[in-house]
Amino acid sequence: MMNATLSEKNVYEDFELESDVLYFRIGSFGLVSFHGRNYNIKKRMTADEIKQLTQEKSFYQVNSHCYINIGKIKSIAGGVIYFGAEYSESKQVPVPRRKQYVIQQLFMQRTIDSELRITP
Repeated sequence: MMNATLSEKNVYEDFELESDVLYFRIGSFGLVSFHGRNYNIKKRMTADEIKQLTQEKSFYQVNSHCYINIGKIKSIAGGVIYFGAEYSESKQVPVPRRKQYVIQQLFMQRTIDSELRITP
């Protein structure tokens, strides 16, 4: 039984950016707050690590300190991005109207790309 526990992934220590993180916020002094489905993790990062993080293709900058994972969006409505099925229960991020259109286009393109992907 103990081996099964050890082999499970510890999300708090070794999460994968694209598959586990819904969005992240960059705070002061290199503190980055990662938001997943059931957790928030704060991690101190160097300027180089933050620069690399903000250049990830899967993430889009919605304001000066918040980046969303385009692949994790479930819906966009009324200036809010929802990451879950239920509006009231899901994590959400407000988005400026001027960026909402761009995000919708990226979201739609990603959906089309994933549907066109041929699996062997």
